[in-house]
Parts: sequence; C-alpha cells; structure tokens
Amino acid sequence: MANNKTSERLARFRSEKAVAHRLKRKRFESLGHAGHGHEEAIEPASSIDCGWGRLIFAQTFDDGNELVAALREEAPDHRDIAVYVSDPHVLLAQAPQEIFLDPSHTFRLDLATYRSGRRQPRGFFVRRLTSEADARAVNRIYAARGMVQVRPDFFWSNRDNRAITYLVAEDETTGEVVGTVTGIDHVRAFADPEQGASLWCLAVDPQARHAGIGETLVRRLGEHFKARGSAFMDLSVLHDNHQAIALYEKLGFRRIPAFSIKRKNSINERLFARPLEAYDALNPYARLIVDEARRRGVHVEITDAEGGFFRLSSGGRSVHCRESLSEMTSGVAMSICDDKAVTRRVVERAGLVVPEQMTAGDDEDELRAFLERHGRVVVKPARGEQGRAVAVGLSSLAEIKTAIKAAREVCDRVLIEACFEGEDLRLVVIDFKLVAAAIRRPPHVIGDGRSTIRQLIETLSRRRAAATGGESTIPVDGETQRCLQLSDLTLDDVLEEGRDIVVRKAANLHTGGSIHDVTAIVHPRLVEAAIKAARAIDIPVVGIDFMVKGPTDPDYVFIEANERPGLANHEPQPTAERFVDLLFPLSGHRAALYALGKM
Repeated sequence: MANNKTSERLARFRSEKAVAHRLKRKRFESLGHAGHGHEEAIEPASSIDCGWGRLIFAQTFDDGNELVAALREEAPDHRDIAVYVSDPHVLLAQAPQEIFLDPSHTFRLDLATYRSGRRQPRGFFVRRLTSEADARAVNRIYAARGMVQVRPDFFWSNRDNRAITYLVAEDETTGEVVGTVTGIDHVRAFADPEQGASLWCLAVDPQARHAGIGETLVRRLGEHFKARGSAFMDLSVLHDNHQAIALYEKLGFRRIPAFSIKRKNSINERLFARPLEAYDALNPYARLIVDEARRRGVHVEITDAEGGFFRLSSGGRSVHCRESLSEMTSGVAMSICDDKAVTRRVVERAGLVVPEQMTAGDDEDELRAFLERHGRVVVKPARGEQGRAVAVGLSSLAEIKTAIKAAREVCDRVLIEACFEGEDLRLVVIDFKLVAAAIRRPPHVIGDGRSTIRQLIETLSRRRAAATGGESTIPVDGETQRCLQLSDLTLDDVLEEGRDIVVRKAANLHTGGSIHDVTAIVHPRLVEAAIKAARAIDIPVVGIDFMVKGPTDPDYVFIEANERPGLANHEPQPTAERFVDLLFPLSGHRAALYALGKM
C-alpha cells in the first residue's frame, strides 16, 4: 500500500513538473515572438557543436530523460556539457553512474551596464580567426593548456557560423597566435528569448610575452556581443581557479545559480573520481604521463610525488618511472648522459658533429689559446641539468673565469666548448623514433617605458611560473647581469617602450626560456642524427640537443643528451602517448587495433 502511494506521489510530481516545463516553454515562445521581436520560437532540444563537444541547452528539453539521452550521444574523445540545468539533483538521480555535477561556478556579465576598458593592448591585437593556420595555432594552445583539441577543418568550416565567434590574439612582432576565446550567441543557437551569450575556451599561450592577453580577449568578446544586442555573457569556471575568478570579478562578472552536467568519461575523470593520493604534488612532467596512463586504464601508484616518482602497472607488467625516466633506461645509458664529456665522446664515435671541448684547469695559456681559436665559448658543469650555471657566448678571460667559478658550485669538473651561433633545438626520441622537435629560445622582455628591467623580468618570471606550474622562472643573477651588460644595460634601467632585449643567453625552459614546436618542418638530417645519437647511447627515451642555423637547415653541432626530457614541454605532439606506448604496447587504442587484427 505504501509503495502504491509512493508511486502515485512520484507520478503526480513528474506530471506537475512536465506541466511546469511546458508552461515555461510557452512563456519562452511568447517572449521569443513578442518580447524581443524574433520570428521563431525557442528551438526544442537544442545544442551546438563546438568541435571539442556540444553545448546542450537544458532549458530547451522537455524532461530529464530526454536530456540524459542527449548526453549519451556524446562522441568519442569529446566533452559535451549540458548547461543551465534547473534541477541538477533530479537529473543526477536519473543516471548517477553516467553523469555528474560539474564543480564549476557560472558567472554573468550584464552587457547593458558593461563599460569597455580604457587600457589598450601592448604588443598584440585581437582579431577573428581567419585561416587554418590560426586553427592549428589555437589547437597548440589548447594542448598546452590540457584542453580538448578540435579538428582544424572544424574551425574553418564554421567560420561563417553566426552562432559561433572565434577570436584570437596575435603577437604584433612575431605574428604568432598567443591567445584565443570562443563565443556562443544564444539567440542564433536556439532563439534564446533572454538574448544571452556565453564565453568558452579562454586560453593564453603559456609562453606568451605580453600581459593582459586574457583580459583583452574577454573584453573584446563582451564588446562584440553588446554590439549585437545581447543582454548578458555567461561563462563557466572551475571553483578552484582563483586566478581566473579574480579576473572575471574585476571585469564586473557576478556569480549566478546556474549548473552544468557532464558525462563520466576519461576526459572528465579528475572532476568526478577520487583523486590519486598526492597527485596535486606531482610536477607537470610527471602529471602528463600519469594522466595518459589513467586515461588508458593503466594502474598508477605515486611512490614519491615531490620527486616525480610513480609506478605504472598493466597486464602483469609493472614499470617504475621518474617522469620520463623509466626502468627501461639502463644505468649505463643514464651514466653516459650524466657526464657531458662522456656523452660527447660516445656520439662523436657514432659520427655526429661535436664542438671542440676542453676541461677547465689552471693553465691560463691553454684557456687563452682556446678562446682565441673560437672567439666565443660556452662554460658549463660536466654534470648538471635544467641549465644551472651554464654561460653562453663568453668572449673574455674575465667572463670565462667568473663562469667557471659559478659552474664549480654545481660540479667540480667544468667544460669549455666552442660556441656555435644559431638556435637551440631539442629533439625528443622515443623508441628510436622522433616524436617532437622544438626550438628553445632564451627569455627576453619588452619595454613599456615605465618599468625597470628588473621589474619586467619579475613580471615575466611570475607569468612563466604560473603557466608552467612553477617549473620556469628567470634567475636574477650574475649571468643575467652579464647578458644585460652586453647591451650596456643594468637591472635598474627603464627600458623604452617596444624595445625587446634578451636577458639570458641560455635557452633552457627552467631559466625562463620558451619552446616553439618545429616537428613538422625539422630537416631529415637532424632527425637522422638524433636517432643515431639515441642508438649510440642505447637509450629508449631521450632529449637530444643540437645548435642549428635553423630547424630546416641540415647543419648542426651536438650539445648534449637528456635522459629525462620534459615531455610536457612539447604539446601538441603526442609525447606522453608514445611514452606509454613504449611501456605498454597493447594499452589504449593499440589494444583495440590489435583485437581487430590491424596491428
């Protein structure tokens, strides 16, 4: 009897809810015709494909079952979002094993009262996405920010879609795309009677040199929708993204009680599943591999988060790793890479081009003769990593002696090499195949006519640290001061507006350098030399560093080999995927291909 009464109450509740929803829709339709002058009523069961997934507008669905059914149609490797869910608790009860409440806040900007900012962007400008090259650049930024990528042809095929607006920020000097944002016009998407709009996929290149890119993109999109007559612009931001929330509140956004629902899939796993113990303490290099392993169903045990150690297990196989260094790298290979002089001898015997090198000693005449022979030299510790105590382009005995003293604080044995003019190229070789190639450039600042060079360095260093999880900062030390002296500058000088100066010669990421992908254009001879070096060392995962005239030029000089290359530095190249393929060849998509007989 009690069960019957419960069933009756539940049926009555559902009936009343359906009636209320129909009344709500009729009100929307009435507003659509009369309140805002639209000829079409609100479109039922509306969604819009954004390339990375669909935005599903929950207010256009008759009931929860229909909405859940729409979420079940999510395409592989996509992230659909049901937005403006009015009763999320009820919806979750209908499919608790399949969907979850997104832990994000919704913020709204009232465009009727919004006022444009007076600050003009410096060094970059905002424009529409106009080419497939723009689309590839946007995907590169998405990858660097851990976002779902979009087929480049999707951007291009939707360039005339009036419901979607793609804006990009372009560096005035280099022409590179350094930021992006996507806007959705709700009126054009589903005849929204409230005349709303929303902002999605705000992303700034972590290596961008200029401040204010994100803020400018948000402002430009808001101005665009205001000019179209939109009443508001909404956005969704994770509850713990305090830096972004502070920006939005500064611009006048206010939080509203709107909720989103997503499917439980591998992309969203960190949002709904219990996090790995100590996961947050991992650095970006370890986290990238851990995320890829978990996505494939490979078991992960974090053994020492601070050191970047974890164990991966699948199918009875277990491999202990420290970031990209695994048990598959032998102790011999690691010791070859550890000593730069040994590395040089090994690869030279394999036929690679190496610079002339000497060990720093007490014989000043020998040092002077070496300098006279080469004009400019590099000083570096024989053992060391992350660019510590490396000085590049030294041209006087005094500079060399100072650099030797600094290098000896890292390693007793110091090497002096001939300096090869050109660019620093890193090639990542996994399983003796090239996976990624990137030019590494030294840190440089751009003057604004107001700030000292010290202040510009500190500002850039904060941005680089925020973008790399604290991995990239610019030291203000003797090497920085020496580099400035080459331009007759000091740390306390105010740099004139627009002037661009290099503040360190070394291009290492950890000392503030930036990385620019050149995998698609790197010369085959450079690839061949890198693979030959990896085979000579007999190492399965390695970063080979060359000095080159350019990535498309075959000339090079070998610099060193890194047994633990930072794979997170090379997005959008599939470095983590190839690393896990090496350890577990039949994991993930490869297992599916093997089962289908395609491998």
